Amino acid sequence: MQLALALTVAYLVGSVPFAWLLASRRGIDLRAAGSRNVGASNVLRTTGVRHAVLAMCLDGLKGAAAVLLADRLSPGTTLPVIAGVTSVVGHVFPVWLRFRGGKGVATAAGVFAVLAPVALSVGAAVFVLAVWATRYISVGSIAGALALAIAVWLAGRPLAVIAGAAVVTILILARHRDNLARLASGTERRVGQRLFQAALPEETGPFDA
Repeated sequence: MQLALALTVAYLVGSVPFAWLLASRRGIDLRAAGSRNVGASNVLRTTGVRHAVLAMCLDGLKGAAAVLLADRLSPGTTLPVIAGVTSVVGHVFPVWLRFRGGKGVATAAGVFAVLAPVALSVGAAVFVLAVWATRYISVGSIAGALALAIAVWLAGRPLAVIAGAAVVTILILARHRDNLARLASGTERRVGQRLFQAALPEETGPFDA
């Protein structure tokens, strides 16, 4: 009963499309604008920095809330990890938007802010460095996810946390497969290009990334 309750709540909380809601207040449907991805990075492209930061924070809180609620229901490691992973799945496949959601990076960060804060710090540092060096958000997300999984393993966290980090990393990599293809072909947009083009009123075509 506790497992069913924790997973149901975790999925529904994870499914709340904060990025879509924030953009909709500005008259923008993220599913038809920018990269058409329902996540904070597309809010940045289409709506601006302030809304993107807010979306990222709210998405992170979803993951943290799912873990903390599961921990209240069943102290230990396994149920909170499963609930955290389920919240990321909810963000990626939200029932409210016909299972078309974001890429799960911010929600995963919220999950591991509770489960493995030191490992998350490593992943966040790698994300920032990768974006700074390449100016690709997608590269930062992929590198940060991989660094998180490795850091969790090296830190000797419980097996359930290691498994959860591995599952989330695989999901994030799968969600970035289009970005990987564009990186390979040299058509992925850099951060500066995205912001610059978003500021030009005459640019009305969709962004690639």
